[in-house]
Amino acid sequence: MGIPQPTATTRWRCALCGNLTRFDVTRSSKAVEYVHLDLAGEPKVEEREVISETIESVRCRWCNAVDQVELVDRPGASA
Repeated sequence: MGIPQPTATTRWRCALCGNLTRFDVTRSSKAVEYVHLDLAGEPKVEEREVISETIESVRCRWCNAVDQVELVDRPGASA
């Protein structure tokens, strides 16, 4: 089961220390990419379409708590 992503009206908060701004996020994604190789063979992704994405874990950068993230309302989101 994945961890819910923040929305336009919610944001992440560490339940242990209260951090609202710094997290390490581990995610898995499935994507289709259009890769353009220049004449030297160097690849450059010019288009990327995400088919699916799951957040596997979130670690707080302040207190190192793993998977203690919760969704809280953004200030002024209910207005």
